[in-house]
Amino acid sequence: MQSKIFSFCCFCLFCNIGYSQITVSGKITTQDGIPLSGSHVHIGKKTVSSDAIGNYTVKKLAAGNTKVFISYVGFQSIDTTVNVVVDQMLDFILKVKTDQLQEVVIRQKANRLNKSLLEQNIKMPTIEKFSNQTLGDILKEVAGVSSLKTGSTVVKPVINGLFGSRVPIINNNVRLEDQQWGTEHAPNFDINAAGKITVIKGASGLQFGGDAVGGLVIIEPVSVKKDTLFGKTILNMVSNGRGSSISTSLHKGNDKGWSWNALGTYKYMGDKEAPDYVLSNSGNQEANFSGDIKFTGKKHDVSGYYSFYNTTIGILSASHTGNVNDLYNSITNKIPSVVNDFTYDINNPKQKVQHHLAKLNYNYYFDETASLAVQYSFQFNKRLEFDVRRGNFNDLAALDLALTTHAVNVDYKKTLHDWSLKSGFNGSFQNNFANPATGIRPLIPNFDRIEFGTYGIVNYDISDSFSVDAGLRYDFSQVEATKFYFKSRWDERGYNSEFADFIVGEEGNQWLAKPSFTFHNISASTGFHKEFGQDLHWYTNVSLATRNPNPSEFFSDGLHHSTGVIELGDLALDKEQAVKLSTTLQKKWTAFSVEVNPFINSIRNFMFLRPVGFETTIRGAFPVWEYQQTNARLAGVDVQTHWKINNQWQHDFALAYVNGRDLTNNEFLIDIPPLNLSNKIQFAKTEWNDLKLELKSEMVLRQNRFPDNNFITSIVANNELTPVLVDISTPPPAYQLLHFYSEISFKTFGKSSTTIAFSIQNILNTTYRDYLNRQRFFADEMGRNLQLQLRFNY
Repeated sequence: MQSKIFSFCCFCLFCNIGYSQITVSGKITTQDGIPLSGSHVHIGKKTVSSDAIGNYTVKKLAAGNTKVFISYVGFQSIDTTVNVVVDQMLDFILKVKTDQLQEVVIRQKANRLNKSLLEQNIKMPTIEKFSNQTLGDILKEVAGVSSLKTGSTVVKPVINGLFGSRVPIINNNVRLEDQQWGTEHAPNFDINAAGKITVIKGASGLQFGGDAVGGLVIIEPVSVKKDTLFGKTILNMVSNGRGSSISTSLHKGNDKGWSWNALGTYKYMGDKEAPDYVLSNSGNQEANFSGDIKFTGKKHDVSGYYSFYNTTIGILSASHTGNVNDLYNSITNKIPSVVNDFTYDINNPKQKVQHHLAKLNYNYYFDETASLAVQYSFQFNKRLEFDVRRGNFNDLAALDLALTTHAVNVDYKKTLHDWSLKSGFNGSFQNNFANPATGIRPLIPNFDRIEFGTYGIVNYDISDSFSVDAGLRYDFSQVEATKFYFKSRWDERGYNSEFADFIVGEEGNQWLAKPSFTFHNISASTGFHKEFGQDLHWYTNVSLATRNPNPSEFFSDGLHHSTGVIELGDLALDKEQAVKLSTTLQKKWTAFSVEVNPFINSIRNFMFLRPVGFETTIRGAFPVWEYQQTNARLAGVDVQTHWKINNQWQHDFALAYVNGRDLTNNEFLIDIPPLNLSNKIQFAKTEWNDLKLELKSEMVLRQNRFPDNNFITSIVANNELTPVLVDISTPPPAYQLLHFYSEISFKTFGKSSTTIAFSIQNILNTTYRDYLNRQRFFADEMGRNLQLQLRFNY
């Protein structure tokens, strides 16, 4: 009996010890007694952070031997086991760690915008291959990204069927401000200044704005964390355009103290050539520079950055027609109305563009879990568009615009074990000045715009394989313009009833109006990432994006010289709201991987340019396009695969499909990219001086889903006016292009190396026209192009 009583008592004592809830507390300090705020304390399955004076408390611990792990960036971690029996105090002293590399890694991880969307990255090797091309050209390497073109030089990205201000471009944490002038303005950016380019197909980057209806393009410069000095020079020589370009950069890195980067690029190209004729007046010239300097301290860094982009772009002469007959013949006969001999001269019509970007940035790191960033940026865009004019007026720009933008951003980041939070606000002031000295009514008037926004984004790792995120943003925007309207145009647009209060003056046959619009917008994003083992990932994101009409959509009224069309804005446009559901399945095997990304984007008050006819001016006859609004739905799928056949051979496949519907008018949307597929096979042999050989097939099918915007006009035939149908709707036929790329590298001296690359674009010199090229009515695309590239790394 006594033995039973003793056993029962032991059992009760054991249970009391085994299921007791014990509290362990203490203080984390340095060897000098300085408290370490934000230290990570892991005791058993519990995790906390020390407070501002280094104290920590861990409650509800089970009794017994318990693992203890203490860490703090820059200090040696403590990994030990203690026997926890009763509440107790445990103080820890951390020793300084000389290796600071861990801090660098943690900061780099914080750059990821969203865990519920799969980010597509373009890295340095690909950027170097496209050194002589544009940002729009290189982004086509990502499935689901196409390009909207005006000729062969003005190229901008199209993500899942959307472009323009729906796809913000963020260069070195600064949003490029040039979309206010319309869709026919390429991003003012030198591709050689990029260290990495990230494409996000959704409105998840709420810290940059809530209007990314199509997606985001994030450009990061070259960043060097270790103490080193190196440079690179890339020389390109091409046959089509008979030109060349050179880009040289120097980089001085340092993990602490001073570091800097500098880059210069010069490009000189003559007329491009289609397979059967010269694309007269299609040359371009560029001279660009960018550089930064940075000081990195123990808990802070401060940096300054400046870039200058300067280009002159020829506009295809055949795109500016002199009369209705020329316009009709160009569209119908598929032969340019102007074909001259090759030249390096760039005549009117042409563009001259300058873009200045300067910024100051300060980052303060409270500890390894929290940081604050403050940034001021300044941008100045100068655009001159020259038309064919008589006498001395030919040297006077027909459009002279200057866009000035000041912006301030404040961002705070905090990480607490499984949680991460980012919040902040930004504000900007923008002024557009349309120089009246041109003697021509400006396409875009004078305007001022004030914007303010605030946001919060939170990520939570529910487990090692499942995470969720959510974000919310509020934006305030106000735009005020000063513009003269022809009374006939004012009446034609029906502005009298709704916008009569905008009129402030009268001058002959024109009204002086001061339109003013104010917007309050909400944008949001939420989603999750689920990992099934290490080989299968599932990403799902739902986003709400809200985009205001930009000034070109509101106020355009006149000839857009870059495209040779008359554009008309609409004061009655309302803000655009889009709800997008995107999901991605990514599966990896040992030698094969596949990504499938279906999406659906429902857009209310979708703004777009629709051709409505033609208009004859003293300059000639030009198509007329006007901004309209409808409810739309875009749905599609992107597919990518990678197959490592063996150590030498690999294959890549990409497919992108978008179906765009105008729900209000029950028809298809205009300017939606057709189904396109690409196959690339590569052979690589490291032992043969890193030899690489690539053959790529690019197939673009005919777009069979398009609206009918054809119109009837009269032309002079046999000295009589004859009615004809002008077909500006029917997309061009499908086409397939073959491209070849090869490179080989040599060690020269020391750590220096030289790479020789040879490529051929459009190997078969195929004649074709691109549905998304605004000049497809007037000429074919470029023909075969041979390029020799030399890369010197030193």
